[in-house]
Amino acid sequence: MTFYIENETEEEFPFPVEETARNVCEAVLAEEKCPYEVEINLIITDNEGIRELNRQCRGIDRETDVLSFPNVDFEKEGVFEIDEDSEADYFDPDTGELILGDIMISADRVKEQAESYGHSVRREFAFLVAHSMLHLCGYDHMVPEEAEIMEAKQEQILVNLGITREE
Repeated sequence: MTFYIENETEEEFPFPVEETARNVCEAVLAEEKCPYEVEINLIITDNEGIRELNRQCRGIDRETDVLSFPNVDFEKEGVFEIDEDSEADYFDPDTGELILGDIMISADRVKEQAESYGHSVRREFAFLVAHSMLHLCGYDHMVPEEAEIMEAKQEQILVNLGITREE
């Protein structure tokens, strides 16, 4: 897995950010049985940066905690069947890796939500990475049934990594 991470903020976290994000990404890919090596980009920004991107990309002029930009159009969530006609759109020609997509997380919201929910900053960050990774794997939560599936997967991944609300 090629994993690029950029922190556009001055924010520092009380845990190893890259290690945590990489572990969560790898756990999601393993759970989803992704058969490819992948490339993922993670950008940590602030509320202002994510609000601007949310406005530009989604037409929603407000802050959010995480934005996901999937590169792969899945026929069915978590099913990594890519036809030959789409390979040029989805794979890096130099590395052969599947370019899964980009994740953007607001450091401000990570800290605010961790405090609000009463768990660690690491737990909130890991939750947002897992949530976004599932979006990159084709999942959504527009209807209650989809939301239940995503929530169960997110929670199981974090439990398996030992990243619980109690930490």
